[in-house]
Amino acid sequence: MRIAIDAMGGDHSPDKIIQGAIESLEFLPSDDAIILVGPEELLREKLAAVMARYSNVHIEPASQVIGMDDSPVEAVRQKRDSSIVRMVKLAAAGKADAIISAGNTGALVAAGVLMLDALPGVERPGIAIPIPNGYNRVLLCDAGANVQPKAAHLHQYAILASVYSQTLYDVAAPRVGLLNIGTEEEKGTALVKETRLLLEKDGGLNFVGYIEGRDIFTDRCDVVITDGFTGNVVLKVIEGMGGSLLRTLKGQMAQLPAPSAAELAPIIKKTFNLYDHEEYGGALLLGVSGLFLKVHGSAGHKAIRNAVHAAKQATVHNINERISARLSERVA
Repeated sequence: MRIAIDAMGGDHSPDKIIQGAIESLEFLPSDDAIILVGPEELLREKLAAVMARYSNVHIEPASQVIGMDDSPVEAVRQKRDSSIVRMVKLAAAGKADAIISAGNTGALVAAGVLMLDALPGVERPGIAIPIPNGYNRVLLCDAGANVQPKAAHLHQYAILASVYSQTLYDVAAPRVGLLNIGTEEEKGTALVKETRLLLEKDGGLNFVGYIEGRDIFTDRCDVVITDGFTGNVVLKVIEGMGGSLLRTLKGQMAQLPAPSAAELAPIIKKTFNLYDHEEYGGALLLGVSGLFLKVHGSAGHKAIRNAVHAAKQATVHNINERISARLSERVA
């Protein structure tokens, strides 16, 4: 397996990206390869010792970088030698089996849509991301790829995310919930109501109806479907709330007697590790050929290492082949 990583994406590039990529070599077979994409001279300098030790670490030169504030589509078209574009081109040419980046989400999705073939039957790709909820995890789709979807797109996301949940999390019949402002049938936008009708008619889905935002943290469903705008807002609120809660707990612990604080510290650390986005290996862009993982922009080495592991697991379990098989069943 060949895994291409955007060395220049995210807030902590290239050092943390490189560190995470090198750490992933510990669990990859020796015949798997890591391809770091970025400025050749810079990467050769930073990887000199590593490349002398490992024969399966390679560099793909890219002279440009797409910034987080760049306009996605314009940047992809104008910065043709950027690390993002070069990385996606590797996948499009069959020279990389998986690609990983913590860079500009819009540019990554635009590059993926423009340069990678969609899986047969897929109309628009969607980003699926696991969210821990105290029971197991819930898979949110879409988390930002398609901010103005049609009902047919959301219906497909329910299918794609259900296959993801079955394949990688071993959930036999994933319960699908449609995010709404209430659980009553008369509530919601025209898009939500039209989507509900499509999901109800699909006998291959285990649709449990509307859910509210708070239901994400219950055992109500395994998959949450929403548009990319709402999904991305939900994701960022969850991340912000988690950080705020951690700061509050640290402040409260600072006021405790030292023995009590020391006793609680391991429990709190373990709990917050469960909610740490770096533990979950990023978000998969479902519906495109190859494996495309988007990692949080603030990703450190742990997030990159876990993204490599997630890419490996998705390949071992043939996620795209299973998605294609499921969609072909529906057509038949």
